[in-house]
Amino acid sequence: KLEGLKTIAVTTNGVNLARLLPRLKEAGLNAVNISLDTLVPAKFEFIVRRKGTGLSSKAPVLILAVNVVSCLVNCVVMRGFNEDELLDFVDFTKDLPIDVRFIEYMPFDG
Repeated sequence: KLEGLKTIAVTTNGVNLARLLPRLKEAGLNAVNISLDTLVPAKFEFIVRRKGTGLSSKAPVLILAVNVVSCLVNCVVMRGFNEDELLDFVDFTKDLPIDVRFIEYMPFDG
């Protein structure tokens, strides 16, 4: 409700999004960036180190259902982990107004 404010966005892995989204939308949320590196539930749980988080891959559809204006999925591509899922991401989002951005994994190990 600040004058001149056009966008309120959140970046999330989607784990708590279903629970928080209605309140965030009431607060003016109109853009969501979802960090989603895999559509495979077991891999997702490995990444976020939390059990029972497989539903997060459905977060983009949930967001569209409540009419949030903009949705972007960021996918970090990692050799040997998820590079075989690139076409799955394309298929998952091809009929939805969601942009998918594939980001190169950059290790910082020295």
